[in-house]
Amino acid sequence: MEIRWADGHRSVLPHEILRGYCPCAHCQGHSGTIKYVPGGDLDLRDLQQVGNYALQFTWGDRHDTGIYTYRYLRSLCQCDDCKPSFRPPGQS
Repeated sequence: MEIRWADGHRSVLPHEILRGYCPCAHCQGHSGTIKYVPGGDLDLRDLQQVGNYALQFTWGDRHDTGIYTYRYLRSLCQCDDCKPSFRPPGQS
């Protein structure tokens, strides 16, 4: 997936990264530390806008509880400029 932001930046977001860093409580728990969780169906079946602040994905296995804020999506960028310093929010 690619997102072109208002400031001209183009984020590269592979499905493996989006699904692996799903922000829902089922995937991340309640510890506050964001971690990569491998697995799950990477087929993106649906994409819905949530208000003016986030996107919600429905994956091939019907997992759809993660709400990805635009700020969070930007932090997951895997482009050449961002990837060397890639660190999702909540990770040190």
